[in-house]
Amino acid sequence: MPPIPSLLYLVLLDDDPTYRAGMRLWLEQFGDIQVIADGGLGLEEAIATVLSLPPASDVAGQPAPLIVLGLPGSAHGFALCQQLRAQFPQVPILVLGTSAEPVLVAATRRTGATGFWLRDSDPETLVATIRQVAAGQAVWIEMAPAAAPLTTPGPLRRLRRNWRMLGTQQIDRAIADLDKQLRDRRLTSLDRLVLEGRRRELNASRWLVQRILATPTLSAEEPVRDTSTEPVASSLMVPQTMPVPALAATAPVETLETRMSAQSLRSLLINAVLRRLGTSVENQTHTPMETDILRAERKQELFILILRKLEDILDELNFSQVSIEHLPEKRSQLLRDLWEATIIDFLGKYYTLTTAQGELELVGELLDEADTVQAEILDPIPGFETLITHLLFQTPLIIDGLPYAAGNPEALIRAEMLLSHLVIQVANGVMQPLLNRFSDLEVMKQNFYNRRLISTREIERFRNDLSWHYRRNRYFIEPQDIFESRYRLLTFQFSGIQYRSIYAPRREELDQLNGIPYFVTLALETRDAIAPRLRSAFSVVGSSLVYVLTEVIGRGIGLVGRGVIKGVGNVWQDQRYPRNGERPR
Repeated sequence: MPPIPSLLYLVLLDDDPTYRAGMRLWLEQFGDIQVIADGGLGLEEAIATVLSLPPASDVAGQPAPLIVLGLPGSAHGFALCQQLRAQFPQVPILVLGTSAEPVLVAATRRTGATGFWLRDSDPETLVATIRQVAAGQAVWIEMAPAAAPLTTPGPLRRLRRNWRMLGTQQIDRAIADLDKQLRDRRLTSLDRLVLEGRRRELNASRWLVQRILATPTLSAEEPVRDTSTEPVASSLMVPQTMPVPALAATAPVETLETRMSAQSLRSLLINAVLRRLGTSVENQTHTPMETDILRAERKQELFILILRKLEDILDELNFSQVSIEHLPEKRSQLLRDLWEATIIDFLGKYYTLTTAQGELELVGELLDEADTVQAEILDPIPGFETLITHLLFQTPLIIDGLPYAAGNPEALIRAEMLLSHLVIQVANGVMQPLLNRFSDLEVMKQNFYNRRLISTREIERFRNDLSWHYRRNRYFIEPQDIFESRYRLLTFQFSGIQYRSIYAPRREELDQLNGIPYFVTLALETRDAIAPRLRSAFSVVGSSLVYVLTEVIGRGIGLVGRGVIKGVGNVWQDQRYPRNGERPR
């Protein structure tokens, strides 16, 4: 390990001035650490900050200053890190992120950073990481599973965890909306100041939520194996010179070149999904899914099996050297092959059921439902061919109208979402024919079903809920999603399965709607046209009614009441004091 220099020079780059000031103030307590400059994450501002370092940092024998870069969670921060590495190859760079997602850590590695750590980590650990990176050692946070026994969290701890995760997710979405508004160049100075103030308030709120609702350890939060987040020193040092392409200002494909090999990209995405599967697979969408009837371990087994079968299909496609032009026409067949292979391995190719009608080959009976499953579940899966071409040929992913190259953080996150939705929907397709034809068999209950859904009544209730969900989705939810140009993807999160919405142009589907779905979109359009005017009208009527009740009728009632009270007072005075002025004896 290289020796740690006696005096460390730091350059802080972060868009949040409050965080920079707090970080700088906190680091002043360490005599061997000196913050010599700080600035925002704008490319010109950041480079100017580094170029304006005082001459003391260039004294012979002194190490190069350490750049501590706050990662904003978008491609902008990665592009800045790559540009800094290109212009200052001798300077170590430590990236501080808000999440240790594998896709983000891997993308940070490819930008040439020396290390990656969490900005909200333990202070002593963060200082140790800063010292190690300043010494030239590559330090990367890794969530390495340890052999710890499974534990079950208590109800209070689970409630605190759920509140914390829900709160941070809502705050993160609000911060993302503010960031999008702040990128609008048409904002006035006053509006920009207000939005920046709101962003600082949200960051402070997020910090408070994480501290107040913190739970001691991950092993106590989820029934999973303990994880460690101690600094892991990489055996590979960051090269001093790295070829970095020139940056452009608009297209993400050109601003950050992170193209990866097909095998590396596939492994990265599958490992990211597997890591989430190891925490919780509970359905948190508030809508029923076929896999809800399975026990948690069976559900995890099914999801992992689908990932393995998808890898096999990708290997076969790669071996057969299929062209990118032919993939769209093979879409339905590939989905059916994935579904069939999963059913065969999950239930057993030669598994036989003994029923009142005799012995039945389970897999053969289920495969007879292929056309129904294909039409209702497999074919509606969005982005399947896009994901396959991205994994096989590293084609860019179009996100909000912009192309993102394979390996780009935005592309990795979107690909993980598409992969998660594919796995969950194929799993639902595996369970649908089983529920339709053999839902009440005792052998299936004992081997697969959740104990809460083991009675015949609960099973029938569950099937009815599924039936109503599909009708509601077909006639109301799906037309609304088409009208709003979005897809709702089922994704694996650390707290369970949740919905995530993505933008997608769906004009052709909108033009093909008819019947009830078409009238649903008309109703939505009519509501959008009428609702604001009705709200304005009701607001005027309500204000007028309040004015009449308070200023006219209220005052009138008040005057009447005052007169009544005054009259009662006069009568009382007359009884006590006769009109001749003498007191009664």
